[in-house]
Amino acid sequence: MNTSESNFKENIVSKTNIPITIVSGFLGSGKTTLLNHILTNQKGIKTAVLVNEFGEIGIDNELIVKTEEEMIELSNGCICCSINSELVESIEKLINANNRLDYIIIETTGLADPLPVAMTLLGSELRDKTRLDSIITLIDAENFNDFALESSIGRSQVIYGDILLLNKCDLVTNKNIEETIAKLKEIKNDVRILKSIKGNIPLNLLLSVGLFETDLINQKESIHDHSHEHSHKNENSEEDNKIEDFLSVSFQTKEPFSLRKFQYFLDNQLKSNVFRAKGILWFSESERRHVFHLAGRRISIEDSEWVEERNNQIVLIGKELDKVTILSQLNACIDK
Repeated sequence: MNTSESNFKENIVSKTNIPITIVSGFLGSGKTTLLNHILTNQKGIKTAVLVNEFGEIGIDNELIVKTEEEMIELSNGCICCSINSELVESIEKLINANNRLDYIIIETTGLADPLPVAMTLLGSELRDKTRLDSIITLIDAENFNDFALESSIGRSQVIYGDILLLNKCDLVTNKNIEETIAKLKEIKNDVRILKSIKGNIPLNLLLSVGLFETDLINQKESIHDHSHEHSHKNENSEEDNKIEDFLSVSFQTKEPFSLRKFQYFLDNQLKSNVFRAKGILWFSESERRHVFHLAGRRISIEDSEWVEERNNQIVLIGKELDKVTILSQLNACIDK
């Protein structure tokens, strides 16, 4: 372990209260990639991870690198309200079960306002055992536009971010990057902005940075309008999750897809109102496990070895989605 790594670890474990970092960011900005970067490169730090997703199927749980770290998948839906009690209970259990726990990271869904999460941590008994270190908000450099800022959630993620991590910088020009930074500074000028490719940032710039300011967040809470419309799916409901008019459609099957049929779905049936999609796919033509991502108009599929039982899982998020049609189209992709 070199000197900088040693100092970094000492800076974390020497604190009395356990530091917590909230990872926020709009759909497809790279939150899970950043989390994997942290988990892969941390040295001698015992980290617990809590993941919240928007959709009936927990895809991120399968996409996070397998380590010895504790990981809890929070209930389906909006972390900002209905599962606050679950968030507190989960963190309490983690602390009680791990005497040497050094750090906690909360990855929120791309449709979550980070402020209520912060207020939950500050307003509970957790404030005596933990300290909120910072809110990191990821920005997709390629797909960042006024649309993301038109939503109250998108703006809140920028306003309440202590660090704005401009990710996917390899996919845009330097001019695009400077234009995006200028737009971000119009919303929040006193913020630390970092640039990255696939979330690759030295950990000492991200963790235990002490940027969260309680007094400022309390002032912001007094004027914060948490008015976005949202409902939550429970086990007996047939409705999709809905937050600020965003919908999720989830599909899973234990049968393989036909690669040709799925390609037809992508090329001819997938509508532009689907802003984000992710899944784990099994094709009859391949022995490999395929991880599928769509963010904006960019699609990527990466393969790996199967470690779990083979199946297809996919979640699509967008506005005005026709659930019946989408499920029918995905069902037609099954190799029959």
